[in-house]
Amino acid sequence: MKSRFDGIVATVQSCLAAPAFPIEASPPPGSEPATATDAIVITRSLPYEGLLHEIVEHNGVLYLGGIVPEDAGLDMAGQADDVLRQLKTLLDGASSDLSCVLQVTIFVADLTDKAALNQVWKRYFAADHLPARAAIGVADLGPGVKLELTAIAARR
Repeated sequence: MKSRFDGIVATVQSCLAAPAFPIEASPPPGSEPATATDAIVITRSLPYEGLLHEIVEHNGVLYLGGIVPEDAGLDMAGQADDVLRQLKTLLDGASSDLSCVLQVTIFVADLTDKAALNQVWKRYFAADHLPARAAIGVADLGPGVKLELTAIAARR
């Protein structure tokens, strides 16, 4: 019997091309603490200064943080298009793509703008692969900024 999740599972499995890492038990008390040497940090030049990396990869999973529009003077549709274009560019540079996006969190300055956001969203994400998504209303994202996006994706 086919489940409504079969297509999503197949997409996620195809994105997880990296070899599986065995789950290890916690180290015994008194042993050396785990290190983050297996984390890979990918950066690019930012349009603003910040104490962050745009992408951190760990075990084939990409964590993308703090993507904001480059032009805060645009309306919601323009800013959404800008942010989703940046997401696509970052994923392309990290050997991934939008079909590998597993989860997105969008911080929105005005939740009444969600309709404009959703119209742009449909141009970037296929109906058969919609990542888990949350939209959270926030008081302030910076002058003119209407949304900020974080995402988790698998490496293709």
